[in-house]
Parts: sequence; structure tokens; C-alpha cells
Amino acid sequence: MRRHLQWSIKQLTSSYADGQLSPRRVAEQALEDAVNLKTLNAFVRLTPEEARQQALESEQRYQKKQPNSGLDGVTIAIKDNFCTKNVHTTCASRMLQDFVPPYDATVCSRLRQAGAVLLGKTNMDQFAMGAGTVDSIYGPAKNIWSEDLTEDNWRIAGGSSGGSASAVAAGLCFAGIGSDTGGSTRNPASYCGVVGLKPTYGLVSRHGLIPLVNSMDVPGIFARSVSDCVEVLNAVAGPDGKDSTTIKQPFTKIQLSEVDGIDLGTVRIGIPKEYHCNGLSAEVLETWTKVADLLECAGASVQQVSLPNTAASIFVYSILNQCEVASNMARYDGIEYGHRAADERSTEQLYAQSRAEGFNNVVKTRILTGNFLLLRKNYDHYFEKALRVRRLIAEDFSKVFEASSKEDRVDILLTPTTLTEAPLYKDFSSLSNRDQCAMQDFCTQPANMAGIPAVSIPIRLSSAGLPLSLQLMSRSLNEQLLLSVARWIEAQVAFDSLDHRLEQKLSL
Repeated sequence: MRRHLQWSIKQLTSSYADGQLSPRRVAEQALEDAVNLKTLNAFVRLTPEEARQQALESEQRYQKKQPNSGLDGVTIAIKDNFCTKNVHTTCASRMLQDFVPPYDATVCSRLRQAGAVLLGKTNMDQFAMGAGTVDSIYGPAKNIWSEDLTEDNWRIAGGSSGGSASAVAAGLCFAGIGSDTGGSTRNPASYCGVVGLKPTYGLVSRHGLIPLVNSMDVPGIFARSVSDCVEVLNAVAGPDGKDSTTIKQPFTKIQLSEVDGIDLGTVRIGIPKEYHCNGLSAEVLETWTKVADLLECAGASVQQVSLPNTAASIFVYSILNQCEVASNMARYDGIEYGHRAADERSTEQLYAQSRAEGFNNVVKTRILTGNFLLLRKNYDHYFEKALRVRRLIAEDFSKVFEASSKEDRVDILLTPTTLTEAPLYKDFSSLSNRDQCAMQDFCTQPANMAGIPAVSIPIRLSSAGLPLSLQLMSRSLNEQLLLSVARWIEAQVAFDSLDHRLEQKLSL
């Protein structure tokens, strides 16, 4: 294993500054490893020429003692639904298979400005509609923690950002960018044993992120440690004139204290009883209980809280998701951009055939269902009611974070991220997309409904040797406390995200 992969981003950039390592060498080794581990199918497109040029420019800046930021020379992977100038952006779909954007997403342009080395585009479910990264036209992404990477005996990487999670977990890059609409960053982070951050809605610009559900989409961050997540967040967060939904107030960079300096004595932790649900594995429950005890022993106040509308959340999310999908997918008609069918007998026929060929069954089903729910006769009964319940779900979080009584108020919610360890592909693929998402997103999608920040952190290995993770949530714009508590837990459990016999799998 490459020795530098065990380092944090700060340690890596320090080694660049003192000449111990060079960005070009690290980038070259990352590209080599990505090719050697192509069986994971984490990347759908590498950009070696671009990466080498960025690494060269970074090396020259270090030689002049003028790095752009704390991310200068750091290798990062980008999910394939973020626009990248002059590089194919396909959403892992036939519809956008030949789409080459003329501009960068704000997240990508800010990473470039920070001096990061962008290795390429990562695998995902088509148009981010999935929870396993199994519906890509490039084939499914595999989990590096799998006992067996052959046939159908491997573990899923989670979704829809499974490619980025798999790449970070395998040590192919130091960080990855994903998107999170209902848990699409935290879910694969949980299964792949890495940290997955969903920031507050509007903290990071969505400009250039091909939309799934505009009111819930958030760019997410993968890394092997909480401090590395913070480095990336500090580079990409902040107002953006190209995205009207970004928070207008200036972003203050997060500075995490050393672990010894994190005081939990004033922190109040809530344990939502509704998250103890059907399907929760005994090992995840045990992990949840142990970490709650760990926090209590360290001086934090731990209490049970109630989020009564959680049970309805997954249904509301499904309705709103499909309604917004129906609207967003209307732009793909085969005329302006995207796949164009050969059938030109009429404009209507061209539209229909282009969409029939360009979308898979999952996308088509969501479009049809969304349009049905938005019919005049159904609008009030489904869409309007779902919006009302969404407000109730958001109010549940407000009540526990902003209760008038100090005894009832909490600062952080501690929950499972996923209900189980990563399932086998053959078991997961036997379920319908709707059932896959309903099960995998149960604990994660409420945070998107409320727009609050959430982070998934790996805790320990299951009896099968697979990562088990927990989720922390807090009120909007409270990333400082959220990530401080996450860092404290991370230090106590000392999970090694690279402890998966990488050398053995490099030969596959």
C-alpha cells in the first residue's frame, strides 16, 4: 500500500511543502491504482492528461512556496452528475452519454482554484436515482470491502454516489465529491467505511450539479477522516451568484479543535426513538448503543427524543422526489442536447423515441409516477399533502433543536446511517428500485427534507468484516459543532478506512 495514503490531507500537503513527496508522483500513483483496481468500476472516466497538468502546476507552486490552499495537489474524484468543462458528464445514462459541458460546476471550479488534482468522473446510479450504484450504463460499482469481487458475490458500494465512495475507500484519491438528495452521500459512505458529509442546504452551490430534486439536492463530500472533510468543505462552501438557493451570508471557514480540546460537557445528544425501526440489524443497534454510552461517559448529556413524523417521511420523500423528477426530466427531449433517436417522422415521435431509448426503466417509472401525481385531480391529494407533511417533519427537528426548555433541547441527533452492513449485490438486485430506496434511505432522507447538516462516520467492523457507521445530525449551519463531535467519536473508535487488504485486491 502507498504509505502516503495513511496520511491526512494536512500531512500530505506538508510533505509537498518540505519536498518529501511531489503532487506529480501522488497523481501518477493514483492514476496507476485506478487502472489496477478497475474491477471496482469506481471511475467511469479518468482524465489523466488534465490530472498530470494540474499536478505539474501544483508542484511548481510548492517550489515557489506559493500553494493556492490546503488542498493544493490533493487528488479528488468527481461524481458524474457534476458538470466538468470539456469532460463528458453523463449521469451514467444513455441520454447524456455524449454530453460535454462547456463550463464547470461551481464545486469543480472552486476545487480547481484551490489547486486540487481532479482525477476523473465516478460511477453512479442513472441520474442519481438509486441506492446502490447498480443502474449505471457503465455497470455497477463494487465495494472494496467485499469478501469476493467476482460474479455476483460482491457487496454493493451504496448509492447513488457509490463510485466516489468506493474510490475514496480504496485509496484511489484523498476525497470525493458526491450529491445527496435522500442520503446518496451518507449511504455509500456507511457501506464503504468512509466519512460522508451532507452540508446544510444552500451552504454549497448546486450550480452545475445536474438536478434530481432541486429542493433537496446538496453536494456531498467523502473523505477518510472528518478533518479531511472539513478541508474540502472550506474550499467549496459559500455564496454563489450563479445559484439563487445558496445562503447569502459569507461562509466562515471551520476550524476543528484538537481532540483533547473538544469538551462534550455542554453537548446534549438526542436519540430519536423512531429510528429504532423494523429491519435494523442487531449489530447496528449494538453499535448505536455503545457510541451513545461512550458520549455519556465523556460528559455529554444523552436523552431519548421523539420525531413523530419520521414514519411518514419516506412516503413523503418518494412523492416529492417523483414530482420534481418529472419536472426536471422534461428538458431531455433529444432536440437541444442529449441522446437523439433516428426516428424523425414527426416531432412527437422524435421526443418519444429519444426518451424511450435514453432513459432506463427506473427513470421512466419515476417520470410517469410524478406526472400522475401532478395531474390536476391528484395535485391536492398527493403533492400538496406531501408538502404539508414535509413541513411537519422539518418542525420535528426544529422542536428538538430549539425547544424553549433547556432540558428538552438537544444539539446533536445520533442515529444509524443504514440499517445493515452492505448487502450482497445478488440480494440487493432482487429488490425493486422503490424497495431498495425505501429501505436504504429510511434514516438519511429526513435530513434532506429539513435541509439540516448530517454526517456519517464509520465506527467498527461487523462480524462479517464489513463497516458499520452512525449518523450525526444538527440544526442548520451548525457544522462546527456537528463535525467537532464527529471528530471526537472518530478519535475514540479509531476506525481504519484502509483496513481492507488492498494489496490482495490490487492483483484482481
